[in-house]
Amino acid sequence: VQLVQSGGGLVQPGGSLRPPCVGSGFTFKEYALSWVRQAPGKGLEGVAGIKKDGRSTYYTDSVKGRFTISRDNDKKTVYLQMNNLKPEDTAEYFCARDPGGTSMGPTIATMKGQSGGVYWSQGTQVTVTV
Repeated sequence: VQLVQSGGGLVQPGGSLRPPCVGSGFTFKEYALSWVRQAPGKGLEGVAGIKKDGRSTYYTDSVKGRFTISRDNDKKTVYLQMNNLKPEDTAEYFCARDPGGTSMGPTIATMKGQSGGVYWSQGTQVTVTV
């Protein structure tokens, strides 16, 4: 199982990014996917998740209305569209494969470094600053 992420970077407040994360080594369409972030000096936070068929999503409160998670099962790719970025969105962002077809929700953040069928990308830094 491999998740390869790209698309982070430096952006001004109010800007947008849309990092993609490509999965391989598993049947992509059978698993839920999530985005998790870690801000400097803080713990991991589940940001968004999407069910295997893309019909159900969740978002942490601080990103609702600004971030959109989506997936393209043909391209084996999950995206996080981040609009109206704020300095408090500065973090290292990871995509993750959930253990099954339904999203774990924000609790997936507790699984990093644990066994249990959750796989992680290498992470990419997003910095929001003037």
